[in-house]
Amino acid sequence: MAVNERAARALKEILKRPGNHTCADCGAPDPEWGSCSLGVFICLTCSGIHRNLPDHAKVKSLRLSRWEDSEVQFMAENGNEAAKSKYEAQVPVYYYKPTHKDCQVLKEQWIRAKYERLEFIQGKKPLVYEEGTRDGMLMKRGRDNGQFFSRRFVLSEREGTLKYFTKFDAKEPKAVIKVDTINASFQPEKIAHPNGLQITYLKDFSTRNIFLHHESSKEIVDWFNSIRAVQLHYLKVAFPGASDIELKPKLTRNFLKEGYMEKTGPRQTEGFKKRWFTLDHRKLMYFKDPLDAFAKGEVFLGHQDLGYSASLGLTPGAHCNGAWQHGITIKTPERSFLFTCETETEQLDWFKHFNEVINTPMSPQEYSSEWKNGHLLHQITI
Repeated sequence: MAVNERAARALKEILKRPGNHTCADCGAPDPEWGSCSLGVFICLTCSGIHRNLPDHAKVKSLRLSRWEDSEVQFMAENGNEAAKSKYEAQVPVYYYKPTHKDCQVLKEQWIRAKYERLEFIQGKKPLVYEEGTRDGMLMKRGRDNGQFFSRRFVLSEREGTLKYFTKFDAKEPKAVIKVDTINASFQPEKIAHPNGLQITYLKDFSTRNIFLHHESSKEIVDWFNSIRAVQLHYLKVAFPGASDIELKPKLTRNFLKEGYMEKTGPRQTEGFKKRWFTLDHRKLMYFKDPLDAFAKGEVFLGHQDLGYSASLGLTPGAHCNGAWQHGITIKTPERSFLFTCETETEQLDWFKHFNEVINTPMSPQEYSSEWKNGHLLHQITI
């Protein structure tokens, strides 16, 4: 259909209003689609999700579709701010609101929770994530053979734990995980499943990874937000004077960066070896394979005032005998760590993230981690 020029001009003006310049669901800049059913401006990715909403499926391109005058008027009367005040009236602090950088499963369930299930409207009943316990089956990757098996998981707010059992009727859990040590991050590409979830936790002062998925996108996202709800409850008890804004960053978080680098050993004369690195806030971990259960080594990155720094290039006299030539040196109070990246772009990106962490003031809890675990980690790894 031919574009209605008058409607196009009107839509352009409506887009200038507060809140309409970003996607109503993921915050992506410059949305080019609109929901004629809800009166919101959305990005291309979210428009695809909206098309599958049973009662709100009508979406149109702002530039290519023909808009009726009544539809333009509807967009003018509503808009992103009005929709947010209605559909996001009571979003809990623990609920993870995805950005445009997050994976499809998080965006889809956020959109369905808002518009289809109406979970966050004023006066809605308690949410499923707040029941204090969750019990169900998830597919877990075996540590040794790489195959996925159905395992029973039990989350308990009262105990502050996540347990998993090798059999549904097993009396003793295979693992008991304290919720305050858990991080959870969706990793569909790494796990090779659209609903893939990676959970990391501390076991005997080392980081342990488990990789999960469920065929139902709602089920796996419900688990994710239930874990965050239990974590928030734990934090409120542990830090009774802290505000929600202070506690929210302590919930699950996305890794700052992951990818391959090459590394050498403590004598800096060993050959450089290619390893998978994960930067989880102040903890830099490396693995032989991205799906390894345990990190081969960990480095705590403290604040610059404590003797931590990152610089481009390798230390004088270091011999780079690996395939990659773009070096980075991290200095800690104990020693220097040498890495090389495949490209200059990767080198600069890793360097930027390292510096951002090192320049960020440390919390009291992180000072405790630095002195309790940091020196030990420096000594036994890489």
